[in-house]
Amino acid sequence: MLRRQHLLLLAVLVPSLLAGCTAGPSQRPAVIENDQQSPSATSASPRPVPLPPLAEPRSPSIAWSDCDRQIRARLDPPAVSPSLRFTCAEAASVLDAPDLPGRVRTRIALTKVGDGPVPLIVLNDVEGESGGLFAAHLAASLPAPLLQRFSLIGVDRRGTGDSDPISCVPSDIRGQLLGHDPSSPDVDGLLDAARKAGQQCAIELGSGQQALDSGRTAGDLEEIRDQLGVPQLNVIARGEASDVVIAYANRFPTRIGRVVLDGLRDPSSDPATVLGDLVAAQQATLDAFGADCAARGCALGQDATAAVTALLQQLRSAPAVLPGGASFGPGAALNAIIAGLAQRARWPELGDAIHAAQGGDPARLAAFLGAMLNGSQVAPSRFDGAMATECNDTATRMPADQITTLTGRLRQRSPLFGGLATQRLVWCLPWPGRTGALPSLGVPGLPPVLVTSTGTDPVTPEPGTIRAAQQMSSAVRVAWQGTGHGALASPCVGEAVRAFLVDGKIPSDGTLCPA
Repeated sequence: MLRRQHLLLLAVLVPSLLAGCTAGPSQRPAVIENDQQSPSATSASPRPVPLPPLAEPRSPSIAWSDCDRQIRARLDPPAVSPSLRFTCAEAASVLDAPDLPGRVRTRIALTKVGDGPVPLIVLNDVEGESGGLFAAHLAASLPAPLLQRFSLIGVDRRGTGDSDPISCVPSDIRGQLLGHDPSSPDVDGLLDAARKAGQQCAIELGSGQQALDSGRTAGDLEEIRDQLGVPQLNVIARGEASDVVIAYANRFPTRIGRVVLDGLRDPSSDPATVLGDLVAAQQATLDAFGADCAARGCALGQDATAAVTALLQQLRSAPAVLPGGASFGPGAALNAIIAGLAQRARWPELGDAIHAAQGGDPARLAAFLGAMLNGSQVAPSRFDGAMATECNDTATRMPADQITTLTGRLRQRSPLFGGLATQRLVWCLPWPGRTGALPSLGVPGLPPVLVTSTGTDPVTPEPGTIRAAQQMSSAVRVAWQGTGHGALASPCVGEAVRAFLVDGKIPSDGTLCPA
């Protein structure tokens, strides 16, 4: 059981209407013959489920209070316009530990952005910024008419942000897990650190260790929906957070409203396929970053891969020391670079940070990893809740020797990123294995779900999103031919999302948005 003191403290659019968007080929299994639907497909196809109407809250029980200053103080770049105002609240839910279901209460932190009458839930990847902070950044990029109809409700997922955050991994162990040299052929040191992390979390969290997963987070969303006073859940989820919405659809299919999933995790059960696509996307993103850097005339030169490789070798020979005394080696540096590559708007900042690290000042590069690596009572590390959630959501447990073999194969494909891609498999080895089945992507009878993909995404690569969308009977996909994690920064995709959410316009599956 969670420590007593911890508990007390914690206690789709029509393409012709979209400027710059064109209809491309569907990646769905063929159901069209000679550009006409076959009679057998027509007779066998169920009647499409319409999008639910938008409903304003009735008798909401959530009380909001001003938190504008506190949210702005915690926002990472880029800055958010002062015209957006933030209010915060808490929703009560149950921890739902496997051995004591419903016995322990937990708090879920909410951040509201905008004054639109219809609530729109916002979820982010568990490793990324909290749902409340992500909602703030999202509100700054989405079309203004969307915020006139909706208020964004950022949800800090259980165990993260301000939602009774867990802190069970000792800081030195956290540093070993994030800082393990990706070129090392030996996983023993990493596995030893993973065992210590798992043991400490088991002691700290007890049976609550397995209560941190997407399925139980879906229960939190149902509590939030009820307390918001709306009949259906309207939601935007980015990347891995889509797992929560899929779990919600499995548990509460009649409560699904208008849903946008910005990138989906690959449903393949073959780690070689999933991680092979991941390292390819990370390398392609680095290449795009290098081309952008060269076009801007930044100091890294023409070859970003060579610059990053040289930096890692430099840190391997002589690890840097951060202002607080912590060591900053090649593993932490590469993790920080991937975090920066995912944030397209911060590429100029990332280029400057890599150049500064080359000159012996790693502080700016380390800042990209700071929220994962460091923690305090005010802002706990994102790492602990992320590791718990991802390990609980993952059924794969590969033996260490098979991980070593797979790592070697991935290094052949990507010498730079191949050694890092398998490390999370090692993190989860000592974690209790998942006992229940993973939620199904093929939930029948759902209304249309808008899925967006990014051509070069270093976190949720497009091939995996396509494979996942193919398993969803009601998914329609809009593909942004851009780079970075998530497609919502694209004006074309933003307009598609607005038309889908506000006007109920469903796009043609396979609609393309240019970079």
